[in-house]
Amino acid sequence: MKKGQSNRLSVQQIEGQGPVSIFHEDALVHDKEVYNTSTITMKKLREEFPTLNFRYRKDLPKKEINAALKKVDNYLGQTLFVENARIIPDGGLIEVQDDNGDWRVVLVSEAKHQGKDIENISKGILVGKNKDQDTMVAGNAIERAHKNISEIANFMLAEKHFPYILFLEGSNFLTEDVTITRPDGRIVTLTYNAGDLNRLDRLTASNYGMPINTNLCENKYVKCNDTTIMLQAASIYTKGEGGHWNDDDMIKVMLDVAKTSIKVLSKDLFEQITKK
Repeated sequence: MKKGQSNRLSVQQIEGQGPVSIFHEDALVHDKEVYNTSTITMKKLREEFPTLNFRYRKDLPKKEINAALKKVDNYLGQTLFVENARIIPDGGLIEVQDDNGDWRVVLVSEAKHQGKDIENISKGILVGKNKDQDTMVAGNAIERAHKNISEIANFMLAEKHFPYILFLEGSNFLTEDVTITRPDGRIVTLTYNAGDLNRLDRLTASNYGMPINTNLCENKYVKCNDTTIMLQAASIYTKGEGGHWNDDDMIKVMLDVAKTSIKVLSKDLFEQITKK
């Protein structure tokens, strides 16, 4: 996928997501890319499952989340301060209509690009206050991901699957050491487990420390103190060597997770799946 310039820019009110924020242009391109691949994924699902009815939504109102919680227990979903509050995952939501006419989520996707160290070093760009550093201390641009994951988990509390994919790329999400040569010939090694660089540990809270680059869509049940607990885990995928996601790789992951959702929901889609 094509990447833009490495300059930082201010973007105000991007698709209604909030007040003035600072985004990296690569992050914006990555966000747009996961939206594009979501629409392609839905097209492929329609081709593979022609008897099923799919729809795409770019956002999810907080009112709907609360309504879903109240169906589980009337004590839940009571609090709402902003009537039009909503979440906007980068890739939106893909849903399928079940035999009762209800819409069920089969895919939610989010993209996060954080860390320009590889690109900066390869271009010979020094960073920091005095422009004398090879790397920047990692930021916290990933915090919104946790909010969206929690909100979708609330919305899907009654489901047995959790099809949330988080696509990561950038030098803050390395899983192996990366060596880069500067234009002047000096070699710089980025150590994947350096505390000032890696931010993966801030995201694995959303998958209970289970493996990354793994489809965790089907909920896991664990025993704890004679009680069974259902875990809704995000499926975290990262380009651990610092590379970029391409469309084909993202679509492959999205289809795998969406098909897992359909498998879990199959008893509620039976009439449509078996329709001639």
